[in-house]
Amino acid sequence: MKQLPSILQVEDVLISADILTERFCCDLNVCKGECCIEGDAGAPVTLDEIAAIEDSLDVVWPDMSASAQSVVDRQGVSYIDQEGDLVTSIVNGKDCVFTCYDTIDVGDGPIHHCCLCAFEKAFRAGRISFCKPISCALYPIREKKLGMNLIGLNYNRWDVCKCAREKGAQLDIPVYRFLKEPLIRRFGERWYGQLETLVSELHEQGYL
Repeated sequence: MKQLPSILQVEDVLISADILTERFCCDLNVCKGECCIEGDAGAPVTLDEIAAIEDSLDVVWPDMSASAQSVVDRQGVSYIDQEGDLVTSIVNGKDCVFTCYDTIDVGDGPIHHCCLCAFEKAFRAGRISFCKPISCALYPIREKKLGMNLIGLNYNRWDVCKCAREKGAQLDIPVYRFLKEPLIRRFGERWYGQLETLVSELHEQGYL
């Protein structure tokens, strides 16, 4: 097999090659949504997303913990982290304020006390039109703005997601395919179609 270039490009988006080669599929039966409560900063958000969060806050407020409500009352729904990024507010230095817990069924039976995004829960129930920040939906892909109007997409490996890598390998699901829906939400169907075409060409040329 030929050596795949480390960076690939679709329109103005630079894509780390491991987004195509690594396998990934969330396994909530094992992790129970731990990514919402681990880490040392909130999820990156845009100003438009903050506006959408504030517009829907009353709907998700009852699903938030008392500690989370206190944080939002005190500092709002977001803050600037140590790297200068705008991120969602957190509780106790790690938990996203919009984390809630519920029993869900992803087809293999109920998963009890699973961490969920309060916004995604309300969205899937048809109560709001905003799902959740795109940075959350795209994980384990991380987006970074580069110079010359370019966007970089990197694959982030995290110990919390070991079970997702194992499940992805078992099911043979590449990262980009697992994240098809949020990638289309972020860049559009035309862009995603170009990505799929690129992957097909790389297979034909012996790179994948």
